[in-house]
Amino acid sequence: MQSTNIVFKVGGNFFEDANAQEQFFSDIKKLRDKGFNVAIVHGGGSQLQTQLTALGFETKKHQGLRVSPDEQMPAVTGVLAGTLNKKLVAMASQYELTGVGISLADGNLADCVEIDRKLGAVGYPKARSAKLLHQLMHADLLPIICSIGSNDEGRLFNVNADQAAACIASLLYADLYFLCDVSGVLDHEKKRLPSLNNNEIEALIQSKVITDGMEVKVRAAQEATTVLNKPVTIGNWSDVAALTGLTATRSGTQIQPS
Repeated sequence: MQSTNIVFKVGGNFFEDANAQEQFFSDIKKLRDKGFNVAIVHGGGSQLQTQLTALGFETKKHQGLRVSPDEQMPAVTGVLAGTLNKKLVAMASQYELTGVGISLADGNLADCVEIDRKLGAVGYPKARSAKLLHQLMHADLLPIICSIGSNDEGRLFNVNADQAAACIASLLYADLYFLCDVSGVLDHEKKRLPSLNNNEIEALIQSKVITDGMEVKVRAAQEATTVLNKPVTIGNWSDVAALTGLTATRSGTQIQPS
């Protein structure tokens, strides 16, 4: 049964696609009008790398993950919690949606722990309190949450946005949607797969049908299903109506829990 709470995760090229933004917020308005509570979680796009480069910071990776030294966190926070977060709040207002821009560090939402000292200030969020989210939603406000977190010692962390979205969804026991620029996970004939379990995913990865960015997204969805103990959907940010059942046509790929 569909939850009345829904969490959408966006990032990457979404910030540069005006048509996608228009369709996305239009559909969010329709969901809200039908009584659904919605929260949006976002990471960064190319804007973050542009800002770090402009400030003279060198980008390093460890085992494929971006290293975020503490000295870079003011810039990372400025882009994610500042520019991009407020851009989404401003977009929402065009559709009669009153957005409130916050981060994982606000309202005791999550406590972050360092993943690996070699990655610097990269954290994993542990869910704490949904009180702020419930208060915002009760007031008919739209939480827009960036993936900046903190710990009890006041250290800021750059959090993987997929993990941040799973954390927020677990607080709300919400249906979770990872949104991107494709209709879902595609098979070897480039046709959308409506549902995948763990065994099917492993076979598609081994046969190189699922690769690169989609492999990362599917792995994140698998991890999220473990946290939520229910399916997580991967789909296009322009297909929110079809993904959530507002239309007769369905879209996306449901990643099933193990």
